Parts: sequence; structure tokens; C-alpha cells
Amino acid sequence: MVKKAVCLISGGLDSCVVSFIAKDSGYEIYGLSFRYGQRHDKELVCAENIGKVAGVVDHIFFDLDLGQFGCSSLTDKKIIPEVDHDLGEIGKKIPSTYVPARNTVFLSLALAYAETLDADAIFLGANAIDFSGYPDCRPEYLKAYQNMADLATKKGVEGNPVEIIAPLLSLSKGDIIKKGMMLDVPFEKTWSCYQGGEKACGRCDSCILRLKGFLDAKVEDPIPYRFYPDWYKL
Repeated sequence: MVKKAVCLISGGLDSCVVSFIAKDSGYEIYGLSFRYGQRHDKELVCAENIGKVAGVVDHIFFDLDLGQFGCSSLTDKKIIPEVDHDLGEIGKKIPSTYVPARNTVFLSLALAYAETLDADAIFLGANAIDFSGYPDCRPEYLKAYQNMADLATKKGVEGNPVEIIAPLLSLSKGDIIKKGMMLDVPFEKTWSCYQGGEKACGRCDSCILRLKGFLDAKVEDPIPYRFYPDWYKL
């Protein structure tokens, strides 16, 4: 019997690697991406391309305007994402790019989708090592969400719960990139920057963590940047 999985595909590096892990694990993949009021649609173009290369059976782009609430520099254009942080500063406090309850909302919709498909699992790219301080990327959060999902769904009550799988949770960004290289992940099709455009900014927290990951993996990031930190020297 074919195993089915819903993969949350943001267009970023982590979700791309996760999609290929799910594929390599023998799952039939159903992509789920969100138009949630983010600053740009570059990541959604990348998500679509990733889904095609990963061989998704279907790919839903769900419209959900979290920007109506504001309070995040990813959805409120009056708030500018922080830039030029030192690596040691990232993750020490919750940044302006935190979107309130985003992972909870996304996982809940993924759970509903998984039940309609009778899917076995949901894959997501949450990471608790090289992350930006988001509270909904922690192991204890995912454990609590799994417990809730087991209680709140027909599949859970009937003893066949949807498994929440975050295979990158305890990996560094460098190790995630190495894992992706083993799976022939098309990193050139991914986008991590909080800004849109033809080139990544190289200054936001997401760019800095991505560049540090490629540096640690000792390979060059295939996407272009407008700016490179002084320490990014392969």
C-alpha cells in the first residue's frame, strides 16, 4: 500500500530538503503552500518549482491572509525586517519576522488536508538548532501538537493518527545542506530571503543563516546575493 504524506512547501531551503526526504522515504507527496500575506511571492514561485521537481501528486496553494492581523514584518509592510545581525545574536530573542501562531495555523490546515487524503504523515521543515528564535519550531511544541492531533481527528481516535514528521529538527543548517546534497536537492530553486527580487539581500537573518550553512557545508550557495557578509569566504 502506498504511503501518503502532506508536505508543507514554503519555497525555502529546509522545506525543499524535507520534500525530498519524504520522497526518498517512499511517500506519495501532496504539496501544501500558503499565500498568507507575505511580503513577496518569490517564495511561492519557488515552492511551485520545488513541487514539480519533487514529483508531487497534487499541490494546493491555500489563500490565507494573516496580514490582516499585522504585528509581523513578514506580513506588515510598515515593519521592516531586522538586518545585519551578528550570528551570535540570532535566536536570542523572538524577531519581528515571527508571524503569530503561523505554524499552528499551517499545521492545522495540513492536518485537515491529510485527513481528506487518508494520509499517513505531515512533513515540515521546522528546525530547533539554526533557527531564528521562533517558539513554534521547538521539539516541545511539535510534541504537544502531535498530542492534540491524535485527540482531535477521526484518524487519531480510530488508532491511525497522522504522524507529524520534522526530520530536520535537530540538524544544523550545514548538515541540512549536506543531507540535501545527498538527495540531489535543487538548491538553486529555493528562496530563503525575507525580501523578493532577483537577488537575495544577504543581510536578513534568514540569508545569514543560509550562507553560514553553505559555508559550514563547504559548498557555494547557488543563488545570487546583493551583499555577502565579510565572513562568507569559501
